Amino acid sequence: MSGRFFLDTNIFVYASDGTNPPKAKRAQALMREAVATQKGVVSYQVVQEFFNLALRRFPKPMATADAEEYLATVFFPLLAIHSSAPLFSEALRIQARHRLPWYDSLIVGAAIHADCDILYSEDFQDGQRFGPTRVKNPFL
Repeated sequence: MSGRFFLDTNIFVYASDGTNPPKAKRAQALMREAVATQKGVVSYQVVQEFFNLALRRFPKPMATADAEEYLATVFFPLLAIHSSAPLFSEALRIQARHRLPWYDSLIVGAAIHADCDILYSEDFQDGQRFGPTRVKNPFL
């Protein structure tokens, strides 16, 4: 076991948007652990999805300067999986085998490619396994 864990986009959204304080507290703790232990991982997709929401759809949209700082201090230390042909191929196999939506398949594929034991997300069934990676809903 690698001890690595993948953080889905919803972790960063709850930590930042201020709409659910208990989830924000748990999400912020996971983010701190991810950076401090250097075992947390995100993919390019998580960065893109987060900024799509943060810059346009948050109740108070994130300013560009704040987004740049967030990118440098939060995402850059965690960004381990980039777009690649092997990732897309794996996501296609996951999508067909598990009948997941495409973007969810990319998240699962990225967690597998990063050799993560855990995928923290509320978008999948808690305890669900995708090969060596187990889903854990941190908000239960």
